Amino acid sequence: MIAVLSTPKYSIILPTYNEKENLPICIWLIEKYLKGISYEIIIVDDASPDGTQDVAKLLEKEYGENKILIKPRAGKLGLGTAYSHGLSFARGEFIILMDADLSHHPKFIPEMIALQQKYKLDIVTGTRYKNGGGVSGWDLKRKTISKGANFLAQFLLNPGVSDLTGSFRLYKKEVLATLIAESVSKGYVFQMEMMFRAKKSGYRIGEVPISFVDRFFGESKLGSQEIVDYAKGLLYLFAIVW
Repeated sequence: MIAVLSTPKYSIILPTYNEKENLPICIWLIEKYLKGISYEIIIVDDASPDGTQDVAKLLEKEYGENKILIKPRAGKLGLGTAYSHGLSFARGEFIILMDADLSHHPKFIPEMIALQQKYKLDIVTGTRYKNGGGVSGWDLKRKTISKGANFLAQFLLNPGVSDLTGSFRLYKKEVLATLIAESVSKGYVFQMEMMFRAKKSGYRIGEVPISFVDRFFGESKLGSQEIVDYAKGLLYLFAIVW
């Protein structure tokens, strides 16, 4: 008798680069907090030199190929294209985007799902800047940069959400596909552009307060080039508004 594999309702896309220490913990936490929820995890690894893919293969054996899908790429090709790559393999009706470095705690996913179901939302985004959300583990400099960047984006774009630069979100699959196709930015600016375009398109958006925790293992991928790219992207979106 051939077993019939059920189609998951939620597809969690995890872009990774040098996350061999964080990935097993992240997957374990997802499994812990999503009991009773039909989901799959799509790991999009950009040829991590630290052996992240080897760890992912062990997790695939542990949890099963129907739960863990490994879809690697040849190198670092950008966050936006990582989402697009993962989306092409996703079977779920809804897509959850999150980081694999433990900065996004899976305990907030059930809250996102509940909010989406209650109000039939197109997008649910985690927020660090509203109703009890926050950040832990950042020094004063990084907190200032983050809040300053978010304030500037709010002032120039009026996006309708309190955390424009966050990357912990739940989307209807077709909505995410549309926004990815419309967006032209790369890297961290990509998140900002997608939310900006979502508001312009009239999608229904909800927010869940989250506690953002700085990575436990590895190095932050936020550098001076990302800050420059953010400024350029903000000016580009501002030009669209006007």
